Amino acid sequence: MLSTVQGKSVRLSEVISKGPIALVVLRGYPGYQCPFCNRQVQDFLQKSEAFLEAGTHVAMVYPGPPQSLAARATEFLANKNFPENFDLLFDPGYEFTNLYGLRWDAPRETAYPSTFLIDRQGVIFFCKIVKKHGGRATAAEVLDVLPKQKAGQ
Repeated sequence: MLSTVQGKSVRLSEVISKGPIALVVLRGYPGYQCPFCNRQVQDFLQKSEAFLEAGTHVAMVYPGPPQSLAARATEFLANKNFPENFDLLFDPGYEFTNLYGLRWDAPRETAYPSTFLIDRQGVIFFCKIVKKHGGRATAAEVLDVLPKQKAGQ
């Protein structure tokens, strides 16, 4: 369970029970606001209507050191309009990223940029983990997988 900046607790198992989820792990706050994260989030937001039509919730994880991470996440959200089916969840102290082996433990790093699609049964049917700043999953790439998964392909 992770929290939003607004204080809402989000439990992954509850979100999954309602339909597929796109879980996007950002670099969060490695000491600055990551421009690659900003571009990826903007890409997903521009396609938010398509995610809604696909019945998919998008949860973005924003990891970083616990000191003022909520303030940094709020700063990251500036000028971004998250629709109802999107959440920005913060991961203070890397608890989530460590638990799932996604911690990029190097100077000025936080987590490996990763994207997972998870169905109602908790099965991951798409995964892209990159061990660099670029080359992340795009919204189009993720949306392309969703209809095939719905049809059982």
